[in-house]
Amino acid sequence: MSQKFTTAIVGATGAVGQKIIEKLVERSFPFADLKLLASEKSAGKQIEVNGKNYTIEEATPEAFEGVDIAFFSAGGSISKALAKEASKRGAIVVDNTSAFRMDPDVPLVVPEVNKQALHEQQGIIANPNCSTIQMVVALEPIRKQYGLSKVIVSTYQAVSGAGAAAIHELTSQSERIAEKQPTSEILPVKSEEKHFPIAGNVIPQIDVFNEDGFTFEEHKMMNETKKIMSLPDLSIAATCVRVPVVTGHSESVYIEVEKENVTVADIKQLLASAEGVTLQDDPSEQLYPMPYFSEDEDAVFIGRIRKDPSSEYGFHMWIVADNLLKGAALNSIQIAEALIDEKIL
Repeated sequence: MSQKFTTAIVGATGAVGQKIIEKLVERSFPFADLKLLASEKSAGKQIEVNGKNYTIEEATPEAFEGVDIAFFSAGGSISKALAKEASKRGAIVVDNTSAFRMDPDVPLVVPEVNKQALHEQQGIIANPNCSTIQMVVALEPIRKQYGLSKVIVSTYQAVSGAGAAAIHELTSQSERIAEKQPTSEILPVKSEEKHFPIAGNVIPQIDVFNEDGFTFEEHKMMNETKKIMSLPDLSIAATCVRVPVVTGHSESVYIEVEKENVTVADIKQLLASAEGVTLQDDPSEQLYPMPYFSEDEDAVFIGRIRKDPSSEYGFHMWIVADNLLKGAALNSIQIAEALIDEKIL
């Protein structure tokens, strides 16, 4: 990578923005200049990156002049207001919000799964939902080798997926859990009328409900999976649950393959060599993925692979990943790296 690129990060002061900065440095991403963009109230503050101080600028359309690639992680409303402005000025946008994910003209990309979709970009590329990313990384090798006809997923999602305020709420409630009088203002959805404690609890709601009884988060997982894997007729259902874990999403996934006579050993062997995957599956040694050990790790961890006792084609597995890394920041940077590799950027 001899060429260098002027790189902007929108939402540079947020949790994902900070992870993007960290990973850009760690992976030696070839940025010639770094523009850190945030709200007006953050403008003027300084952030040290790799020994150099950078001054945060207000995110405005003009701030994207001369930018080659822009990572957006400041919320859907900001992306809707500024992503196209950045693209107009010549930047390729990698957007971490749900603003463009289901736009038919915007590729939704997980590089291990559908890197070829980057060639369809028209200035904006969408980064999928964190829970979707880790699941499709696990499922794509299976789909390619054995076909895939059905997916049923239940998620156990960390509070960091709901932002810094949710982390603070979990921490403060945990300290007062014996009092049984927790203060709840964020979860499950800040804008909703009712809020419930997360410490010592699980909440079977992430985002608002649709008329069909599924939440917006569940619909995101279902629709995004179909789009990324190019399986519009895939039978898929999701139940998304918030759990009292700071970082690391877990998923219990049931799948049905299309080929006959597939064994657990076949799937383990396949996943052991799959890109972006770490297999942790030895029940005799109590070896299986856990969110506690996934924090700050780049891989998608897979274990507890079992044959379904009632279906010839059915298998169960347990999937864990750091939702702020592979679920957000890391996948964004891998998209940018793929744009360079494919000579698009």
